[in-house]
Amino acid sequence: MSKQVTKHHAEPTVQEALSKSEEFFSKYKNHIFYGIGGVILLFGLGFAYQKMVREPKKEEAMSQMFLAEQAFRNDSFEMALNGDGNVLGFAQIWDEYGAAAGKAIHFYIGICHLQLEEYQAAIDALEKYKSKDFIVQARAYCCIGDAYVGLNNLKKAEEFYLKAARHHDNVLAAAYLKKAAIILEETGALQQAIKLYEEIKVKYPQTLEAYEADKYIARLQIAQ
Repeated sequence: MSKQVTKHHAEPTVQEALSKSEEFFSKYKNHIFYGIGGVILLFGLGFAYQKMVREPKKEEAMSQMFLAEQAFRNDSFEMALNGDGNVLGFAQIWDEYGAAAGKAIHFYIGICHLQLEEYQAAIDALEKYKSKDFIVQARAYCCIGDAYVGLNNLKKAEEFYLKAARHHDNVLAAAYLKKAAIILEETGALQQAIKLYEEIKVKYPQTLEAYEADKYIARLQIAQ
């Protein structure tokens, strides 16, 4: 019985592979060049936009912000928010420049509305503010709580005061806990208020709020 011989096709040589690659490149070189050119063009347009549009717009926004911040520091909150016809206010800067004005603009707008007793507008602005600076972020939460007090929504005010107090271990936490305790006292939750004052004493013993905590606790215990 004769043995069947199986023939294997020879593997393509390096020369053949190169030849096919050259053939492919020759056939599609225009498409390849157009693709590369498109990528370069997009990169160039992005770079040009960054240098010619975005950066100058940001610089212009910052210069406008500086003038509005001066009014803010002088407690001229109406002018800081809405401008005076010559200087743009924070609200106009946000409408004109958007994100180029920076994240802090939401904080400024919110505080201006709060000072002007425009409480819902203050909440709307401050909720947009997000910062990695946990002290300022906690302050924003506290101000939202203040705005809810202005709206007589004490439950939401307590929620945001506690959120401010427990946003990392910030130096103003004791003050925020005291605000929450006062809200609890106002709503008749005296035992919960006492617990917050005791928390202040334990966690923040060197603060003014801790020194006064026993006085508040004694008053609440009598009222129970």
